[in-house]
Amino acid sequence: MSELSLAILISGRGSNMQALVEACAEPGFPARVATVISNRSDAAGLATAASHGIATAVVDHKGFADRETFELALDTAIDESGAELVCLAGFMRLLGADFVDRRDNRLINIHPSLLPAYKGLDTHERVLADGARFAGCTVHFVRPAMDAGPIIVQAAVPVLADDTAESLAARVLAQEHRIYPLAVRWIAEDRVSLYDNRVSVAGAAAAVETLINPISS
Repeated sequence: MSELSLAILISGRGSNMQALVEACAEPGFPARVATVISNRSDAAGLATAASHGIATAVVDHKGFADRETFELALDTAIDESGAELVCLAGFMRLLGADFVDRRDNRLINIHPSLLPAYKGLDTHERVLADGARFAGCTVHFVRPAMDAGPIIVQAAVPVLADDTAESLAARVLAQEHRIYPLAVRWIAEDRVSLYDNRVSVAGAAAAVETLINPISS
């Protein structure tokens, strides 16, 4: 089986990008990173990617008259890399319907909440403010609406009594680094199917454990 070629889009340090890069470096992993593209020239993740010998590009949204021309330039950079799957990893631009439709379910994102709850920014602060007992992260196919689209995989973490937004974010991030490479592997192995806006993963079973938080001693 040939390796699936990835384009990773970032706007900052790109810790999920690095998780994907490290996964792709493992023997037998069925994907490779063709390029890392940022809409910001000062994104720290560009240097990280370059240190791994990965081609990088900057497509600065500020240099374009409108979103359409920016996204056409983004399309060109992706297509020139030969990438087959686009992975958003902290890419802080909402992509338009034309761009999303052109990718035809070859565009995925990771979000630090258990979608469809807590879309958008400040997820961990909002989880704590609501007194939610669980937080988590989601890998999903991208749709034009913010943080919308069929869910591929999720990971849940309990909210602890003494959690801050920072401590909760750190535990969720550790799970992000686990499930993003997992989702990419499944797609690369052609195990992911989409029916009526729901994802099925061949050979994967549903978790059977029930999570309760808090638990009595």
